[in-house]
Amino acid sequence: MKPYSILIIDDEPQMRKLIRTFLERDGYTVEEATDGVDALAKVYKMQPHLCIVDVMMPYMDGFAFAKEIKRTTNIPLLFLSAKGEEWDKIEGLKLGGDDYVVKPFMPGELLARIESVLRRTYQQNTTSHILRIGPLVIDHMAHTVQLNNQPLSLTLKEFGILETLAKNAGRVYTREQLLELVWGDQHQSTDRTVDTHIKTLRLKMGESGGLIETVWGIGYKFEVK
Repeated sequence: MKPYSILIIDDEPQMRKLIRTFLERDGYTVEEATDGVDALAKVYKMQPHLCIVDVMMPYMDGFAFAKEIKRTTNIPLLFLSAKGEEWDKIEGLKLGGDDYVVKPFMPGELLARIESVLRRTYQQNTTSHILRIGPLVIDHMAHTVQLNNQPLSLTLKEFGILETLAKNAGRVYTREQLLELVWGDQHQSTDRTVDTHIKTLRLKMGESGGLIETVWGIGYKFEVK
C-alpha cells in the first residue's frame, strides 16, 4: 500500500469508479466526492495528499473549489476536464493547480501525472511535512505527534486542532474557524465541542498544555514561551 491518500472529486459516477479502480490497484487509499461542496467537508476530515478535481460540476465547480481550499491548505490539485482550451489550463494553474489532464485520457497517463505531482510535493523535501516547534514534532503524513521525544496519542480532531494552531503559531483562531477547519464547513457541532477538545488536548500535553492559550472573548492560539 502506498503511503498516499487521494480524493476524487467528480459528479460522474462512472468516471469516479474508473479512476478509483486503477488507483486502488496501484496501492493508493481513495475516497470520493460528488461535487465541490461535498469535497470541502471530506478534505478537512480526510486530509488527502492529493485531490483529483473535475472542472465542470454542479453546486460548486472545480475552480471554485480550488479557490476555497487553497485559502486554508496546501493540498496539491490535479484538474480533469473535457475542455482542452488553453484558457482553462491557465486558469487551473493560476488557482494553484499542480497539473491538468484533458478527458478522455489513458489510465497510465493519469497515474504518471499523479506520481509526478506527489513526488514534487512530498519527496523532494522529505521533511516538508514535519513541523518542529517548541517541544513538539508534528508529522502531517504519518499523522503522529511527539512531545519531548515521547509519542503523544491524539484523536483525529485533537490532532487537527493542534496542527492547525501550531502551524500558525501566534495567530488567534475563533472556535467557529477551528470547527470549519477541523470538522469541516458542514459540521453541526457547537463552540462547546471545541472547548471540550482543547481541554482534553491540554490534559494529554501535561505541563506543555499551556502552549495552547485562551484568548478571552475570541478563541485560542499556540504560543511558544
